[in-house]
Amino acid sequence: MPVGIVFGVLLAAAAVGPAAASTFVFVPPTQSTSQPPACKLGNVTTQLASYADWSGALVDWQFRVPASYAPRDLVPVSRAGIAGSGLIRSLVIPDLAAMTKAARSAGAPIAIESAYRSYSTQASTFNTWVNELGYERAILGSARAGHSEHQLGVAIDFKTPGAGPPWHLGGYDWATTRAGAWMVKNAWKFGFIMSYPRGRTSQVCYGYEPWHYRYFGRAQAAAIHASGETSRAWLWQQEHRVVAVPGAPVSVGPRP
Repeated sequence: MPVGIVFGVLLAAAAVGPAAASTFVFVPPTQSTSQPPACKLGNVTTQLASYADWSGALVDWQFRVPASYAPRDLVPVSRAGIAGSGLIRSLVIPDLAAMTKAARSAGAPIAIESAYRSYSTQASTFNTWVNELGYERAILGSARAGHSEHQLGVAIDFKTPGAGPPWHLGGYDWATTRAGAWMVKNAWKFGFIMSYPRGRTSQVCYGYEPWHYRYFGRAQAAAIHASGETSRAWLWQQEHRVVAVPGAPVSVGPRP
């Protein structure tokens, strides 16, 4: 079954759950027409930059949100019953709580290293890594201000409770820990997708980050997972999809 149709079915099924609040309804059948642009540094405002576009906004090396972008519904992550601190958009809390409980029950408890970051905080974070690693290495593992998914308020860096930062340094791979491995296998079921998987740097621009997950809601995460695409490629394809309308010319272009 084509991914577009699968997504339509999943969206309808998810409508009864707490995470059903999906910003967009995509009309099947759809077919992608291109891959996202090659990784090239730029400063183009992303097409979907409103707070309501949280599940569709594409931010990467080239696309960004404005410096003023700061969701108004940020709440403490502690509301999800998870260890760690920080803020996250309130719409993430129900599924984050459910995932936290499921991971704990599976003997693979998770915690939060970092969540929402403002434009200014991200600027400071990026500069810290530049000072430590140099620009060329830093840009592979840290986003410039405005280009970070953390500024959207729906991205989280996870870790193991009581452990240090999960960063991929010195050969350490958080995905091989009990908590990290559980997330790789199950996070999508709760609406979370790993943004920067292993071996996909040329597609996602950043290096492997098994701790960094972005929340899309259960229906959209299931569609991304089923497609086998990275979230960056999937978002780009949804914005530049082909919509087949019986008896009419094929329409190619960005989503209205």
